[in-house]
Amino acid sequence: MCFTVALIRNNKLVTAESYYNELPVKHGNESTDPQLPEYYFISGFSHPALPTMKSDGIFLFEWGLIPSWVKDIQTATEISSKTLNAMGETVFEKSSFKKSIISQRCLLPVSGFYEWRDVNGVKYPYFIHPADNEMFSLGAIYDTWIDRKTGEIKNTFSILTTSANRMMEKIHNLKKRMPLILTPSDQIKWLDSELKPQQINELIKPFPESDMTAYTISRRANNAKNNRNVPEILEKVEYPGLDWIRC
Repeated sequence: MCFTVALIRNNKLVTAESYYNELPVKHGNESTDPQLPEYYFISGFSHPALPTMKSDGIFLFEWGLIPSWVKDIQTATEISSKTLNAMGETVFEKSSFKKSIISQRCLLPVSGFYEWRDVNGVKYPYFIHPADNEMFSLGAIYDTWIDRKTGEIKNTFSILTTSANRMMEKIHNLKKRMPLILTPSDQIKWLDSELKPQQINELIKPFPESDMTAYTISRRANNAKNNRNVPEILEKVEYPGLDWIRC
């Protein structure tokens, strides 16, 4: 699964500029937006507002998709913690996602993400990032929900997941899942509103492990009571007897 990411760019314009040469996005009002915190470690369960890319620009959407058909804030709050991820194998079937996967797809640019490896019941956290040290583009879907009592509008998203590639099978060795990471050419296709379901489904596949790298970090990352959103969380920590993962 993918519940924790890093986004070490605190300006939406800087993030958007990395896409302008490849995607048909429009130059919008990114420069007028306030700067964001640098997220060295951010959990989806805190429902952060993160910059997500659509074909018409970059927008701040909240993590945890709330379907448009939800009737009240209590239900919206409950469902948003269950929709941080959408399984690629069932995304066309689930009521929360089946409308969004057809017509409301977006990208979440991240510097990397975190996952835990279980070794004899001990959890070892890993930071997984692009081999070229640029950014991953995670395939996501979004929806817009309106609170019927207050009129508040919430734009929210969910990250798709796939079966793990060989490297991620060794790291996420219990559930063997990984986020949907899209190649530059697939990014363009993902945002194409004309795609048919079969074409969308063909994009939902594991990312090549040759374009990824990973290393272990401090087990302080295991405890939510710690302040994990600090630069030091990205420092490599080696554990004696733990084999190094690389495919």
